[in-house]
Amino acid sequence: MNIRPLHPVFVAEVTDIDLRKPLSAAAVDAIEDAIAQHGVLVFRDQDITDDQQLDFSRRFGPLEETRGSGISKPGEMRLHPAFADISNLDKDNTVLSRDNRRRLYSLGNMLWHSDSSFKAVPATYSLLSARIPVAKGGETQFADMRDAYDSLDAETKAEIESLVCEHSLLYSRATLGFMDLTEAERATMRPVLQSLVRTHPRGGRKSIYLSSHIGKIIGWPTPEAMAFIRDLAEHATQPERVYTHQWRKFDLVMWDNRCTMHRARRYDHTQIRDMRRTTVGGTELTVAQAA
Repeated sequence: MNIRPLHPVFVAEVTDIDLRKPLSAAAVDAIEDAIAQHGVLVFRDQDITDDQQLDFSRRFGPLEETRGSGISKPGEMRLHPAFADISNLDKDNTVLSRDNRRRLYSLGNMLWHSDSSFKAVPATYSLLSARIPVAKGGETQFADMRDAYDSLDAETKAEIESLVCEHSLLYSRATLGFMDLTEAERATMRPVLQSLVRTHPRGGRKSIYLSSHIGKIIGWPTPEAMAFIRDLAEHATQPERVYTHQWRKFDLVMWDNRCTMHRARRYDHTQIRDMRRTTVGGTELTVAQAA
């Protein structure tokens, strides 16, 4: 297994590894060391099945399941519940229409975010496999939140150190004007609390924990809070700390949600795009939750 940096700040490509085969404990530990250092790992030419992706992903911890979350109804899911379906396909593998409700909801992926920050115990790793990428557009951009923190001035670091934010899918979808939610759906999206500054358990580097899911800073007037979060997000996504991944068929990209943000880019919605994400669940709260 060889690791080659792809960006001056973060991101590396991992070669000479076949994710279809069982990995030793030493290999798994080496991957965790690499992602702790680089934040994002790119594995090319990984023609894996769903079961193989699940097996590989589970080496890093229990997986989140999509059952009972989002707006998908029973019988609408195309994939195993341990997958987040990042495609534009319905259960019959037909391209979703432009005004399809699930498609409109999923456009929230085009906002800068961290996966599952809207859960009280947020995710650690995400692993996205490109089964059918589009020929043009559809890139995924990543931003390094550790470098974003390191480049803040001392006064701002002190200001944000103890701040706590509310995260919810309600906030990110409202940004796009997607308000078509039932009361039952809203009930699954109750805001949770997350620290604005996180310390990574491997290496101890601090990062700004940002996401489009943020809608409040506890104790701040909402307009002031959201203006401040916007300023931090603009700082965090400056070009020098952003990597744009151009997808090739059978790429698998793994990232650490504790120290990166990401977003999808626009593409021709009439073209098939089949992307399948597994998500390793978190292990701890970032801040105590209200009852």
